[in-house]
Amino acid sequence: MKRRRPVSVVLAALLAATVTSACVSETAGGGAGVPGGPAKPAAGQQGEAAAPQAGPARALDTYAEALKRKQAARAVAAKKWGLAKTPLAAPEPPKVKPRITTRKGFEVRDDEGLPPVFTTVPTKEKIVFLTMDDGAEKDPALLRMMTELDIPYSAFLSDYVINDDYGYFRQMQKRGVVISNHTLNHRYLPGLSYAEQKREICGQQEKILKQYGKRPTLFRPPYGNYNRDTLVVARTCGITAVPLWSAEAFADHMEWREWDRDLHPGDIVLTHFRGKGDWKGTMPDMIRTVMKTITDKGYAVAKLEDYV
Repeated sequence: MKRRRPVSVVLAALLAATVTSACVSETAGGGAGVPGGPAKPAAGQQGEAAAPQAGPARALDTYAEALKRKQAARAVAAKKWGLAKTPLAAPEPPKVKPRITTRKGFEVRDDEGLPPVFTTVPTKEKIVFLTMDDGAEKDPALLRMMTELDIPYSAFLSDYVINDDYGYFRQMQKRGVVISNHTLNHRYLPGLSYAEQKREICGQQEKILKQYGKRPTLFRPPYGNYNRDTLVVARTCGITAVPLWSAEAFADHMEWREWDRDLHPGDIVLTHFRGKGDWKGTMPDMIRTVMKTITDKGYAVAKLEDYV
């Protein structure tokens, strides 16, 4: 399993590399007063201009400084929003997305070519993915908090609870959140006919296209329940993957799918847009709870759509 180096270690390594490079250049080319090196300029003459820093070295320095500034800003935001620890920085996303397959035990008959159903993304990195369902609670504090903390998350929305304020999720989308499909009315899909499922899934595709400008490629069935018709319909509507979850976050506790009650690389974490009327706390309370768990266990939050 790869371990990310702290920013301070990366900066130290970059500095050492830069100093070593400079020393080697002076020794190899000779210095002023050294046989084989350039002669000192005569009085009144200007010496040669110093060569600019090499492109790759400068790029590394710039990247390291950007990481340092970003993490410093995150530390300030973490203190402001009452997080126990500063969230860890996620690694750069892969240039090629991993191949996603259906989790064992989650298959349907004749599922070749159907969207895969999974709870974990294949990766060796200590990252997890935060996803939020439904859309009933529209807390402006959540938008500010997640923006200032720079924590990525994904939204799986049902029209019946968002149609009173599409604008809230439009603000979320402008902040980089991808809007995905959670059906029109959050019904139990295996109990519906093929035509009814098509209305629920494909109907929400069209709603999201109209309101947010793009049809989703990710779909999460309500309650995590589905059958073969669900996946066939989803495919016909443009869905390519069906992410479920490995853990669920509430305002005051976590719940787990796996027997070891722990996080694993690539786990998908579910939570909901809910407030005090539904659970013991607010959306910011939930973020504090889930981020304490994630950070304490040495994980960072990455963006699901960078991997799926």
